[in-house]
Amino acid sequence: MIHIFSQLLFAFFSFTQAAPPPVSQQQKAKLWADSVMTTLSKDEKIAQLMIVRLSQIDSKTKKVVFFDEHVTNLIKKYNIGGLCLFQGAAVDQANRINTMQALAKTPLMVCIDAEWGVGMRLTNDVAPLPKQMMLGAMRDSSVVYDYASLVAKQCKRLGVQVNYAPVVDVNNNANNPIINDRSFGEDKYKVARYGIAYMNGLQDNTVMATAKHFPGHGDVAVDSHYDLPVINKSLAELDSLELYPFRQIFNAGVGAVMVAHLYIPAIDARRNRATSLSAENIDTLMRKKLGYQGLTFTDGLEMQGVQKYFPGGEASLQSLIAGNDMLCLPTDVPGTIEKVKTAIKKKQLSWADIEMHCHKVLVAKYMYGINNPPKISTENLVEDLNTGIPEMKRRVAEEAITLVRNMDENILPLRESDKLAVVAFGINKPNTVTDKLKTELGADVFFFENNEAALLKALSNYKKVVLSLHGMSRSPASNFGISSKVVAFIQKVNNQQPAVLVVFGNAYALKNFCDSRNTILCYEDDAIIQETAVQMLTGDLPFKGELPVSVCDQLQFGTGISTVNADINLKKNSKIQ
Repeated sequence: MIHIFSQLLFAFFSFTQAAPPPVSQQQKAKLWADSVMTTLSKDEKIAQLMIVRLSQIDSKTKKVVFFDEHVTNLIKKYNIGGLCLFQGAAVDQANRINTMQALAKTPLMVCIDAEWGVGMRLTNDVAPLPKQMMLGAMRDSSVVYDYASLVAKQCKRLGVQVNYAPVVDVNNNANNPIINDRSFGEDKYKVARYGIAYMNGLQDNTVMATAKHFPGHGDVAVDSHYDLPVINKSLAELDSLELYPFRQIFNAGVGAVMVAHLYIPAIDARRNRATSLSAENIDTLMRKKLGYQGLTFTDGLEMQGVQKYFPGGEASLQSLIAGNDMLCLPTDVPGTIEKVKTAIKKKQLSWADIEMHCHKVLVAKYMYGINNPPKISTENLVEDLNTGIPEMKRRVAEEAITLVRNMDENILPLRESDKLAVVAFGINKPNTVTDKLKTELGADVFFFENNEAALLKALSNYKKVVLSLHGMSRSPASNFGISSKVVAFIQKVNNQQPAVLVVFGNAYALKNFCDSRNTILCYEDDAIIQETAVQMLTGDLPFKGELPVSVCDQLQFGTGISTVNADINLKKNSKIQ
């Protein structure tokens, strides 16, 4: 009996030892990429490195123009690598993706800038989510993970495999015209932590995340869409701040990185040599020093940050010579292919370089399911893409809205017994704030126009005043749409009587109100955020947020009064006076 058992045991172990080990997903991806490589011509291997735009807003008509014929030709003739979605209706986008995937010899990688959800691009169909600066006002990074998981579900529903997000630029320049509220803020540790949470939310749901814009676009005052920004910092300075979030998210396993168009002499001193076209930046700094071997995308190659100095296909060529894997929005696909072949003849590049990049792209395609993209159903598409947005907006608002200053005792919470006035700036008709304060607390509502003296006099008859600032822009250059008249009037009210300033806009706009005694920052402006702010004003919800950036000496990063379990968190109908 023992002998038989021994034979069976020997046979079992012999069988298990002889069985081949399971094939990993990475090995399957490599095998698929190897097989696809054998089907591609040299021109197609170059074209696989290119992502082209599907649509654009016409500057004259302001209507969406789709480039169907042009893109279809590029797919049929050159077998380009992928598409980037911009403006357009969701169903229109989906139908085009289905058509073009069916035409493609090699499945297309579909990409999108969906930093605050696909509503960032599909503006007529899908509501946007709050931007990253509002996320940076939250103290709980788990919300960021759930937020990004929702964005990933949107992407997958739309047939998108790559999201050009998160932004992990540390925004430490209040005048930054291009990053600003797209950043989690000025603290490198929070930017890294929240960036990784966003990355995990995407990649746990099989959408590739893209950390951007390497090596850091936060400390600029020039928009790289229009010119080449300059950062005059030493490598040590960059390493201590800008590079920190990239190093952390690289180590955490981000699928891709987008390289910025910046001129940083400490990295590459060649005149007007953008970081996106610099081997010193990509190969030496990113690959060798930071050890990142994942996929790289250039920032848009149609942007003037590179086109001004390297026009046409030259920017694309220089991007490949520098070591990038994928060219985002090349201006001339056939011209780039010819330039690349000429550069290979001149030994500026090699076919081995092109094959390495192409193989890497194909492996990424397999890993994110692009080897067999499903057909997108357009049934209930818009409804599905909007599912969960209101709930997520409310959740972010409850965590992010910040009680910046509260210097007047007993001004909050607002109560029905208060003789209350609301002055709305930037609008000329009621909104959620005015309606709710009027209905719930009996407030009288005023709209700021050109009756300053009369309005100031009328307000003197009220016990408390809410100054509600709306209609703001995102532009530092325009002072976020706040006029000097509004600033002066708010100051006069603050000097005259107890008032609460509620700012529905950019954190940096608080520079106008550093001395305001009672200030609430809401970061963005829509009905859900307004309703949540009113619930905080009346004590139905606590304040939890903190400033993600420093505004002035009085208002530094991290400023924010939490009223969780505090006396200020009283119900509006409380008997405590």
